[in-house]
Amino acid sequence: MQWGPWLTFALLLAGGVLMLVPFAWMISTSLKPSTDVLTLPPRLIPKAPTLSAYQDVASSFPIWRVLFNSLFVAAVTTLGQLVISSMAGYAFARFRFWGREPLFLAFLTTLMVPFAVTMTPLFIIVKTLGWTNSYFGLIVPAMFSAFGVFLMRQFFLALPTELEEAATLDGSGTFNTFRRVMLPLAGPALATLAIFSFMASWNNFLWPLLIVSDQKLMTLPLALATLQGIYPGQTQWNLIMAGTVITMAPMILLFLLAQRWVVEGVTSSGIKG
Repeated sequence: MQWGPWLTFALLLAGGVLMLVPFAWMISTSLKPSTDVLTLPPRLIPKAPTLSAYQDVASSFPIWRVLFNSLFVAAVTTLGQLVISSMAGYAFARFRFWGREPLFLAFLTTLMVPFAVTMTPLFIIVKTLGWTNSYFGLIVPAMFSAFGVFLMRQFFLALPTELEEAATLDGSGTFNTFRRVMLPLAGPALATLAIFSFMASWNNFLWPLLIVSDQKLMTLPLALATLQGIYPGQTQWNLIMAGTVITMAPMILLFLLAQRWVVEGVTSSGIKG
């Protein structure tokens, strides 16, 4: 009997359980009343499950407005990244122009620059344009992604050039070839970029914190941060966990629905671990 596959399965199962335990504990804490959160010994299964924490979260801030803000900002940001990154990636992959490789390398090095370095000049630009406390300020700076351009370029490089040559012989122009031939084939890469972009925008906290002071424009991470200040001197962990569940549930569902395209897009673009 070969023990190798069984050992691998056991290790993967143990790793999966270790990853699921924090999520299970988060859900369990969100269903506990505040008096049972810190009881000893800790209980994974609540003695008296209740949805009061979710009701308190919903009453702490305009939950539907906050959810709309997060969804709108994330959706428009994702759409912008898909359009800009796909066009720029195609240009770097197929167009021949002077300084293409050095320019792409210089563009790619921006991935190594932490956001803390560009945060201040970016804020000054947005403030000069009058985009503070506006959807423009939340969306436009996040629509440009060096990672998105790199991902799309790698995918387009993997596609055969014969497809474009055949389209050119049929009388198709550059833009029509890109729109009608290349983009439909880039579905897996676009889906992967869409997932990454949507998750990054949905979970973004620092940038909205800098430019938004109007509660009507508050996104979900900002709203959840206010939960720690509702009860001075103590942290209501059941409220925090309930808010975290509300934040993470759409992302988990989105990833589960699109994981096949994510794996296919990552492998086909050459980005492998």
